[in-house]
Amino acid sequence: MQTYILSLGGSLIVPDQIDANFLKRFREIILNHLNASRFIIICGGGKTARRYQEAASAVMQLGPDDKDWIGIHSTRLNGQLIKTIFKNMAYPKVIRNPTEKITLKDKERIVIAAGWKPGASTDYDAVLLAKNFKVKMLINLTNVDYVYNKNPKKYADARPVKAIAWKAFRKIVGDKWDPGANVPFDPVASKLAEKLKLKVIIANGKNLQNLDEILHNRRFIGTTVE
Repeated sequence: MQTYILSLGGSLIVPDQIDANFLKRFREIILNHLNASRFIIICGGGKTARRYQEAASAVMQLGPDDKDWIGIHSTRLNGQLIKTIFKNMAYPKVIRNPTEKITLKDKERIVIAAGWKPGASTDYDAVLLAKNFKVKMLINLTNVDYVYNKNPKKYADARPVKAIAWKAFRKIVGDKWDPGANVPFDPVASKLAEKLKLKVIIANGKNLQNLDEILHNRRFIGTTVE
């Protein structure tokens, strides 16, 4: 059985309000692949996390750990939502520790995970899940079609990259984690993924037909980092 690690960006679950239409279509895609596949889906915090962080910051000065814990609990809320829509097929609890050894029943084809501890994002937790479940490829579903060679919001000559090595990719994202940072893949996660020789596909999760193409091992829109 093929096992996929999916990092589901919080911006897809809650772009502004909870996107029920996206959830319905996402559920259909996953269900269509359950006969031959198992999915480990880790949820990000997205705007939910940022709004709570901003609200708390407006009241008092927050440290990085404070912001991280708000983000972590936002991912757990999103994770509970995703687990609920896969109710009868999912492992009965949301995984908080990506290094935890769990035994899955055959019918438990879906495992939902969320944030673990401060110092990194759910991208890092996704890499740890890949290590734990001995999976060599991770699909990171975000809200952009490609990784760019530099920030397209700042540079008009930024260009999309379809394939890139980890060394070059890490020059783009840097080395330090910043809670609430908007990068295609967390720098801490990138460092570990490179060490593990993990293949990461970064694609726009809004295009669910594209996700289906990835799962069928066909041509897709996105960036491959390896």
